[in-house]
Amino acid sequence: MANIKSKQKRVITNEKARRRNKGIRSAVRTEIRKFRETVAAGDKAAAEKQLRVASRALDKSVSKGVFHRNTAANKKSGMASAFNKMD
Repeated sequence: MANIKSKQKRVITNEKARRRNKGIRSAVRTEIRKFRETVAAGDKAAAEKQLRVASRALDKSVSKGVFHRNTAANKKSGMASAFNKMD
């Protein structure tokens, strides 16, 4: 632990942010995984619904600073192309 009081506070703040980001990142990954599972199952209607849910989760995570906007855009683009390749 740091000796300077402001650095001690910073360590605590960083830990809070890390825990919050971890939860958000995990939730986004779960939504993306659910989308991939619906695509693999071949259910186009469910995949379209899940695509919206996952895209919204990515957008929210960007606004909270968890993911960079380009990272989220790349993930959304990949999901959209996977959806469009479905029968």
